[in-house]
Amino acid sequence: MHQNVECFWMTPPTLLEIAITGAFSYTGKYLAPLLLARGHKVLTLTNHPDSSNPLIHQIRVAPYRFDEPEKLAASLAGCDVLVNTYWVRFPHGAMTFERAVENTRTLINAAKSAGVRRIVHVSIANASLDSPLAYYSGKARLEEAVRNSGLSFAILRPTVIFGREDILINNIAWFVRRFPFFAVPGDGRYGIQPIFVGDMAALLADAAERTDDYAIDAVGPEAYSFNDLVALIAKTIGRPARIVHAPAPVAYVATRAMGWFLRDTVLTWEEYRGLMDDLLVSRDIPAATALVAQSLGASAKSLAMWLDENRATLGVHYASEVARHF
Repeated sequence: MHQNVECFWMTPPTLLEIAITGAFSYTGKYLAPLLLARGHKVLTLTNHPDSSNPLIHQIRVAPYRFDEPEKLAASLAGCDVLVNTYWVRFPHGAMTFERAVENTRTLINAAKSAGVRRIVHVSIANASLDSPLAYYSGKARLEEAVRNSGLSFAILRPTVIFGREDILINNIAWFVRRFPFFAVPGDGRYGIQPIFVGDMAALLADAAERTDDYAIDAVGPEAYSFNDLVALIAKTIGRPARIVHAPAPVAYVATRAMGWFLRDTVLTWEEYRGLMDDLLVSRDIPAATALVAQSLGASAKSLAMWLDENRATLGVHYASEVARHF
């Protein structure tokens, strides 16, 4: 694997036309300007074009059109690479994990029909066809679809992506700022290994420029226990946080009640299960981890560094997933 990486960086990449799902959303917001800065052309598929975004006049914009595959393929015509970040965090209304799987299959087929040569697909660390969690099994089914598409591919598997638009890290800080204690489900010893959104965007951009097939966990340089994560956030923003351990069902009921008050889904039961089953830590092989380290090098941003840079604004406002997407 290392020889492939070294050979790739010896020659400058060919300029490409790259389609991104959601260039105005979280990860895409960081990826699009990076690709433009490297000289590539960018198309975004989105149902929520942002006319105030400064990139709106620099990229092509087209709707998803999952119900009209021919028009979706026509939108992708001329693109060399598709970077797919499309997914749903939890079911909402008619949008289920199964629908998200079928929509993504439609997107992959449309890309193939349009002559796209490569797919860079965002999955999740520890995805498994055998997982009892629909989020993880759905992601695994799509990894299989990407591998079987006949196209060149790269699959990147993050755990948690942190940044200013992040939900989890920001909302932990929001709770810490407002309550004298923080309820942690179970013993809190399970891990989390987050990656900075800018680093994730860099890995995606590199993957778009490469031509070899690979799948790697996209994770940052640090792993924390959940207890230590909450303590670090509290210390950074200067708030005392008394951690109280509670049985997972009790913590979940409290979360549901708070979600009703906030008109949001704070955490789902599947997310509780994934967290407590230690699925937010990479179990990737060392060679693949080394590829991430080689791509990012010393520039990889640690969570501790980012928290310190954003201590004044972190958790000041609650970040609502429902308000953002629905």
